[in-house]
Amino acid sequence: MSKTKGRVTLPSESNFLKETREMLERWGADALRDSDGTKLSDDVKKLDAKIYTTYFVARGHNEFAREHMEECQQLYLMSKRQTAYGDRIAIQFMDGFYDEQVIPDYLHDPKKWWEVIDRTTQMIVSVEEWELDKESHRVTIEHAKAFHEYTVSFLVYAIWDPTQMYNHITNNWGDKPHDIPFDVRQTSSGIFAREYLRQWLTENPDTDVVRFTTFFYHFTLVFNNHRKEKFVDWFGYGATVSVKALEQFEKEYGYALRPEDIVDNGYYNSTFRVPARHYLDYMDFIQRFVAKQAKELVDIAHDAGKEAMMFLGDNWIGTEPYGKYFESIGLDAVVGSVGGGATLRLIADIPGVKYTEGRFLPYFFPDTFYEGNDPCIEAIDNWLSARRAIMRKPVDRIGYGGYLSLAYKFPKFVDYVENMTDEFRLIYDNIHGIQPYCGLKVAVLNSWGKLRSWQAYMVAHALWYKQTYSYFGMLESLSGASVDVCFISFEDIRQHGIPEDIDVIINAGDAMTAFSGGEEWLDEDMVTLIRKWVYNGGGFVGIGEPSAIHHGGRFFQLADVLGVDKELGFTLSTDKYFKDEISGHFIREDRDKAFDFGEGMKNVYALAEDTEIVEYSNHEVHVAAHSYGKGRGVYLAGLPYSYENTRLLIRSLYYAAARESSMKLWYAENLNCEVHAYPEAGKYAVINNLNEAQTTKVYDGEGRMEEIHMKPCEIIWKEI
Repeated sequence: MSKTKGRVTLPSESNFLKETREMLERWGADALRDSDGTKLSDDVKKLDAKIYTTYFVARGHNEFAREHMEECQQLYLMSKRQTAYGDRIAIQFMDGFYDEQVIPDYLHDPKKWWEVIDRTTQMIVSVEEWELDKESHRVTIEHAKAFHEYTVSFLVYAIWDPTQMYNHITNNWGDKPHDIPFDVRQTSSGIFAREYLRQWLTENPDTDVVRFTTFFYHFTLVFNNHRKEKFVDWFGYGATVSVKALEQFEKEYGYALRPEDIVDNGYYNSTFRVPARHYLDYMDFIQRFVAKQAKELVDIAHDAGKEAMMFLGDNWIGTEPYGKYFESIGLDAVVGSVGGGATLRLIADIPGVKYTEGRFLPYFFPDTFYEGNDPCIEAIDNWLSARRAIMRKPVDRIGYGGYLSLAYKFPKFVDYVENMTDEFRLIYDNIHGIQPYCGLKVAVLNSWGKLRSWQAYMVAHALWYKQTYSYFGMLESLSGASVDVCFISFEDIRQHGIPEDIDVIINAGDAMTAFSGGEEWLDEDMVTLIRKWVYNGGGFVGIGEPSAIHHGGRFFQLADVLGVDKELGFTLSTDKYFKDEISGHFIREDRDKAFDFGEGMKNVYALAEDTEIVEYSNHEVHVAAHSYGKGRGVYLAGLPYSYENTRLLIRSLYYAAARESSMKLWYAENLNCEVHAYPEAGKYAVINNLNEAQTTKVYDGEGRMEEIHMKPCEIIWKEI
């Protein structure tokens, strides 16, 4: 039986009372929740636990939606690119899209709201030169230019919610009705959303927490004709579009948005794109609307004596928990899916709510819980990666989702989570509300800044992410490191300069993306300001293609700071003499394995002999450092997440800040272990991040060192 109780949410379902009672005791859970596809029966709701009930604002109300199909949510989509081979071309614009998810909008005049574009010239094709066949979903262009590419940007209605669609397909729900999403910006839908919530609250008196999943607009998730994901952007505002929204935007901002402003050459303004001014205006427009409407629903829940919780997923677009309007919603809590340390910090750091909750993996679905599979493997990996971040800033609660009846069939998994929940409560009781020791303050610089704190490269359902070679690895490493992390944008620097308390700036990512910065680096005033800041003693760490845009004979615009640049083929005739590694460099001192740069960055070379080459192989530089006035720059070619690369990043940060001597104040020499100190509480913790026994030398902050033997996954608490 669990030795402690509380701070854990358990999923349950109907006809599972005895087992639910047992699991409440074993996992020490104090809350029960339903999930997509399950309901809590009355007997389960009477158990000694707070009841969370999932509430869908803009889906799951098909009787209303079918009567108001003109108020379905909408998207702008772009057809496949098609080449004209003569002076006439016909484009089947629905080709490749799934007609059970989206249907063309023929209620609003296509000649006004759609665009046909010559992609070779990027010119709009006059409406007089194309015709629409609604029966065959075909646009025919007369007087086309031979061998030019053309596309159609067209409005559709979304007639199947994509999250329910995903769950429907994954769980083989057969003829279960498709949830139709409706748009609360429309008059009837807005009234219905408020009135139905009031009715629902009356009909669900045993609900303690309304778990809004989420509010109004789904992240952009479009399926193809094979019922597979075609385009996914967890940050995408594509599903917020409607003719009414476009008209209201024009009235408020004084200019009209084009379809191209939304489809963006088929990139759909993905989070990788450096955001254009009009797109930032549109995001702000949507965020203000969502915050205002969401507050009305939260107030209704509060008036009924219920707590209001938001799931950070599904229909979360417009809520932006680090945005300007989020706190005005008045939510009690936010819950989100924990994919690892970075997503844990994303949830835990959210301001303006009373508590935060992490939904851990695996989800109790049959794609994981099936005979012959061991769900403990994913559970252990998920917990260990998140635990590092919990040691820096814990969420207030943890839990799971899905079918409890599936998980119950795996006793080993049940045993593991029983121990895990106890460990979480012990950590929380020790460090909640206490500022951990931070040796440095690090600012991550990109186009999004604070708005997207801890958020990057999340490209699939819920909060899952793609583990790219640099940006994700950097965030995951930082999430559990003993450094204070903030996020700043290029606009922040332009408007306010660099905060005085920053020790190191990190710029990471692929060239021309929002994370590296692309054209942001053509701003001479900003570049000059950063150079001056480093020259006067700041540290700058670049990962991948930092400050990268080809301009003025440079690719890395801060090549003079970093001491390296990337060969684009333009200087192949210029000899590159500087290739010798510096032996015993601080950045690689405790390296006992070969470097892993993932995909890495090719063709980077040292500019001069004062560049400190830390790793050189395959005729290119992968790690380098460079003094710049009183400051330093450090370059890393790539950083896939690993404990080795976490250590590499930490050493790079301390070296860039010229603070090498203070790195071992609270420190474990074994890079599979870490030390987290809490001076305010008079204690520190040594954690083993592996599911294997480890031995490490530990420094206690006062210069004393001792050798510690640790069990697999163990945490050892010590007094300062």
